[in-house]
Amino acid sequence: MPPAKKAPFLVDKRVAILVNPRSAKERWRKDSKAREYIHRAFGGRIHDKALTKAEMIETARRLSLENDALIVLGGDGTMADAMQGIFNAGRQEDVVLGIIPFGSGNALSRSLQLSKTLKQAVRSVRTGTPRTVDVIDIAGRIASFVSVGATGLVTYRTAHSKVPGLLGHLLASRSMFTQPRRPMEISLFDGRDDAGRTFDRKDLHLKVFDVIVNKTPHFGYSWLIAPKAKIDDGYLDVTIFDIRAMTYVWYFPLIYLGVYQKLLKHYKVRRIILKGERMFAQYNGEAIEERNEIEMKVIHKAIRVIRPGAGVVAF
Repeated sequence: MPPAKKAPFLVDKRVAILVNPRSAKERWRKDSKAREYIHRAFGGRIHDKALTKAEMIETARRLSLENDALIVLGGDGTMADAMQGIFNAGRQEDVVLGIIPFGSGNALSRSLQLSKTLKQAVRSVRTGTPRTVDVIDIAGRIASFVSVGATGLVTYRTAHSKVPGLLGHLLASRSMFTQPRRPMEISLFDGRDDAGRTFDRKDLHLKVFDVIVNKTPHFGYSWLIAPKAKIDDGYLDVTIFDIRAMTYVWYFPLIYLGVYQKLLKHYKVRRIILKGERMFAQYNGEAIEERNEIEMKVIHKAIRVIRPGAGVVAF
């Protein structure tokens, strides 16, 4: 006899659905068919009130206290808020996160090889199983990718732009053509370089255009920015762009595809401290106010996410 099929993970679980109605230019409000499909798939346990960032985190925290699974519709910023809420509730070992890509930037879901097609994504959540993954702790904020430098400044300017979405991001990106390299002290802890040499601490003094710290290979609008990053290896993946702005712009197609990064300084570390004047940073597409010191560390096997099950795209 063939083995009995295992019941989907969500069977008999308390499930809440959290939607960011502002994601992807208010797609949730505009796409009535998507709303109807989500209602049919998950019932009436849907929370889709327009929320500030703080309210989104608090809603995720409250729902995490009351449920076994939190299914989230949104982009990378929304996923960061949901993870933050789960951590704030102290329920990261108990609550599983289901991701349905619904934002302008879906780098996290792409790195997890989740389908952007709504029906396929819903199927992945309903038939999938949990996988425990790492996250980045950046000054108490939970993230899956971070950048410090030029792209952090672009994100800051985008957040303060009157032009929404991708167009606003492209307009803000014009500053990258003239962005100078800035002196930065970079302290790396408990890591290794690309040659396999391990170290307890390594200090670098460089002029830097951008520093990318990832747990997932993708970043922003699906750039393959960190091709060596792995979601659960227990390390931060650090790529240092100690190049000039015009070099970055000239080779951008190769950077987007993850090819140019082979020429750059790259490390796997447990912790990193960056020091410099007026550094701008972003995490999961969310701007962080300028500061002179930024510390990040990996939280290994931090949170459970639902991965695709049989018959859908796998990790």
